Amino acid sequence: MTRFALTLEFDGGPFMGLQRQAHGPSVQQALEEAVLAVTGETVTMHAAGRTDAGVHALAMRVHVDIAKPFTSFRLMEALNARLRPAPVAVLACEQVADDWHARFSCTGRAYLYRIANRRAPLTLERGKAWQVAKPLDEAAMHRAAQALVGQHDFTTFRSVHCQARSPVKTLDWLAVRRDGGWVLIEAEARSFLHHQVRSMVGCLAMVGIGRWREEQVAEALAARDRQALGLNAPPDGLYFVRAVYPGE
Repeated sequence: MTRFALTLEFDGGPFMGLQRQAHGPSVQQALEEAVLAVTGETVTMHAAGRTDAGVHALAMRVHVDIAKPFTSFRLMEALNARLRPAPVAVLACEQVADDWHARFSCTGRAYLYRIANRRAPLTLERGKAWQVAKPLDEAAMHRAAQALVGQHDFTTFRSVHCQARSPVKTLDWLAVRRDGGWVLIEAEARSFLHHQVRSMVGCLAMVGIGRWREEQVAEALAARDRQALGLNAPPDGLYFVRAVYPGE
């Protein structure tokens, strides 16, 4: 049995999420069915993180165990052929140690949120970004975001469906910057709560359009109450961009 680590890129739009769902297609289902078609083996995919319906990934790390002998390159090519036309691609494939685990060996995760700050409707980027028509003050958003960096009880920014045992997380990095007509929000932590990034982005957008004072983000955090949340940003603009592992 060989453990293969795969790096996946996917468009989350057609899927109900990364993990298998009883009520619709998932990235996990697409990959596991591709492995079955290539190897004849039923496998379980394990991933570095979870993504909701509509959330995308630039480099999600996953692993599968396969008994049939394959080189990494041959497996990657075969899986990509079988995954078509699903919007999932294997960008990299490598053999790893039996005790390497895509989820439990991961020591850091990074997300990017893309806001198209323009009045004109989205065409090429529809479903790939959140459009905010009102001008955003990205500097105010960045200042407000710093109140969330560090170890906190993130109950306010946690989905009511979150299954994490504790709402306490350590946010290592949260930055807001502008790139032309785009406002980009980057977040890094060892792990995140369900909807944490989208909830943080929603509140920062409230600051950006002037509906919230900068201090209200800190006040919402201190409230430890989901009712204090200003807005939960849509999934369209959220991307899983990186998983960090020791030695990499």
